[in-house]
Amino acid sequence: MNRPEPARTDAPEPANAGAPAGAPAEEKRRRPRLASAPTPYLRLLTVTQFAFNTGFYAVLPYLATHLGSGLGMAGWLVGLVLGLRTFSQQGLFVVGGALTDRYGPRPVVLAGCALRITGFGWLAFAGSTATVIAAVLLIGFAAALFSPAVESEAAREAVRHERDTGAPRAHVLALFSAAGQAGAFIGPLLGSLLLLLGGGFRAACLAGAVVFVGVLAGHARLMPRADPVRKRERGRERDWNRERGADRAQTPGTVTRAAQRGRSSWRVVFTNRPFLLLCLAYSGYLVSYNQLYLSLPVEVERATGSGAALGWLFALSSLLVVVAQVPLTRFSAHRIAPRTALVTGLAVVAAGFAAVPLTPAGPGGLLPGAVLVVLLTLGQMLLVPAARGLVPDLVEDRQLGLATGALSSVSGIAVLAGSAATGALLDAPAPVRWAVLAAVPLAGAALAFTLPVGRGGKEQRTRAVAG
Repeated sequence: MNRPEPARTDAPEPANAGAPAGAPAEEKRRRPRLASAPTPYLRLLTVTQFAFNTGFYAVLPYLATHLGSGLGMAGWLVGLVLGLRTFSQQGLFVVGGALTDRYGPRPVVLAGCALRITGFGWLAFAGSTATVIAAVLLIGFAAALFSPAVESEAAREAVRHERDTGAPRAHVLALFSAAGQAGAFIGPLLGSLLLLLGGGFRAACLAGAVVFVGVLAGHARLMPRADPVRKRERGRERDWNRERGADRAQTPGTVTRAAQRGRSSWRVVFTNRPFLLLCLAYSGYLVSYNQLYLSLPVEVERATGSGAALGWLFALSSLLVVVAQVPLTRFSAHRIAPRTALVTGLAVVAAGFAAVPLTPAGPGGLLPGAVLVVLLTLGQMLLVPAARGLVPDLVEDRQLGLATGALSSVSGIAVLAGSAATGALLDAPAPVRWAVLAAVPLAGAALAFTLPVGRGGKEQRTRAVAG
């Protein structure tokens, strides 16, 4: 297998070039580490991911308690508000990605930061149902702009860094992911600290807004206004299209056929039964994950009389992902098929909900909530990579981008529909509530069991048709 050559440079040879035979080999092992240091732009994107999650998770874990106890909203309405937040983010990721492709990342990232600052500031002082919903929608849509732009830029820069230095792109992307999880670890602790100091939910919102003011200032100052490489590539593509256009000038209906192919891609994806089943199974997970912001705060407040400990449970979840995600994914990728990982992950999530009423209360009454967080996080670490990995087996390569965005968008719609229903369960007896919540991922597991096994499934289907 050919390995990429390290980037060449005109620098002189090292002083120990004439050292014994073992020394150069050791130097060769050390030099790529220095060459693979992230560029300033990659460092900006990585710090951005950390700051984004810090500000976000300083607020979100405490939203349900604020809406229910602080503003007196009914359980179903709390669930609806949280579902709208998820839908306006996950459901509109496709919009943020399309705008990034059209206008570049800088204006999309800056607009997302500005909307997030406005949304947090508005939510801090919102007192009516209408203003709360408007603020929450603004916060979610800000992430739908911001996250696809930053994530796509990180992936693009990681590929470019790999090409320039020979350093594997996975190292850069792993650092980017770890920074996001570190922010998800720090954010809830910051929110808990503000609650313990008596600042309340309003102080947490304003603290989150301040974090995004810093992110906005940093990107306005440091993010490139234009990417010369991308501009040259687009220029070449326009020239190439112009030349092809001249060759095809006598071919009628070219534009019409292109538009028809675009519409056909949407039709093929959204009439693909296995892919839709995957979307529904994944929706079962996302509806369950949303209970971290809906049912878990209610459980913590019931057990302790306060939501201050919630931040520690969110920190526990983030810490588990930081420590266990890579080894668990490595284990599952080599030993079990994607469908098995998806089914197992959903079953573990269901076990987390079923265990809440069966777990004896521990110190401070937090043991049931801790069990839920641990099992839900373990299930998430199993099923999310498996679900993402199944998408290429279920759709054609030219429809992969559309299908990847559709997976999040369909799941966001399901969360919007399911959150009001699960919010209404907050007033139901605890055994009934947790049994119904456990049934949601179990239903997803049953759907997932009907999917192809994965790992080469597309080639297997092709051979079956050919045979």
